[in-house]
Amino acid sequence: MVKIRNIPFSKMHGSGNDFVVINQIDNNYRLTSSQIKKLADRNFGIGFDQLLIIEKPTQAPAEFKYRIFNADGSEVGQCGNGARCFFHYLRMKNLSSSNEITVETQSGMIVLSYKKDGLISVDMGVPVYDYKQIPFISMNTTLPTVTVDDKSYEFYPISMGNPHAVIKLASLRGVDLVKIGKVLQKSAAFPDSVNVGFVQVIDKHTLSLKVYERGSGMTLACGSGACAAGVVAIQKRWAQNPVSVLMDGGMLTINLTPQGSVELLGPAEWIFDGELNASQISSHEE
Repeated sequence: MVKIRNIPFSKMHGSGNDFVVINQIDNNYRLTSSQIKKLADRNFGIGFDQLLIIEKPTQAPAEFKYRIFNADGSEVGQCGNGARCFFHYLRMKNLSSSNEITVETQSGMIVLSYKKDGLISVDMGVPVYDYKQIPFISMNTTLPTVTVDDKSYEFYPISMGNPHAVIKLASLRGVDLVKIGKVLQKSAAFPDSVNVGFVQVIDKHTLSLKVYERGSGMTLACGSGACAAGVVAIQKRWAQNPVSVLMDGGMLTINLTPQGSVELLGPAEWIFDGELNASQISSHEE
């Protein structure tokens, strides 16, 4: 552990999906997965869905690199809501004055831009349907299903930089979403686990969505989950492009561009700044 007493951080949220952001451009704090898990605890830590760490880029043309850690301490490749908060943090802390930047993530390059209405646009890249790349292991050629309590649910595997399974339901009420999510996350069909999105079609341009995230559980919002649900809904003609995705934390807009990439549009909000005592979290029993 680097001998630094305090680690500055910012608490932020995007549509209720909350994050802690730490700038590691000049300091590597080397937080372990167990320490991140402690910090994510909403009773004994700061509390967050994910930790975002800013670093120097390793690849051109990226101006920054950011890493994403779930509340269980595991590192993941992509987070649309986190990307917007990350960009808002850069502007707020005067690390960048650009209206558009290219950012390096574990899943590749993404482009972030400010819009005139104050919303932030994230180019999430092209959806991945290839089972090997998601990754998803299919035992047959038919539409995959998961059976819970003697009822089968069809799902659509897709990757938006991280694996998703999209399930269409007539209603999001009266169904044990957590139980279904846990079964899919533990399934051998998803070797890297999976984010499970439950979709209800409201009208041709509106979806209602709840996401059971790997490493975080049920969250108020999930940006990549909204992208996955929106793309599947557009491709299956449940809805028309662009589509609004309503979640418990707010609304996001998904636009499937003519080039095939997915644009995610939504807000990002700063909550507060603080300092973390690194020696305190490292002194607890593991």
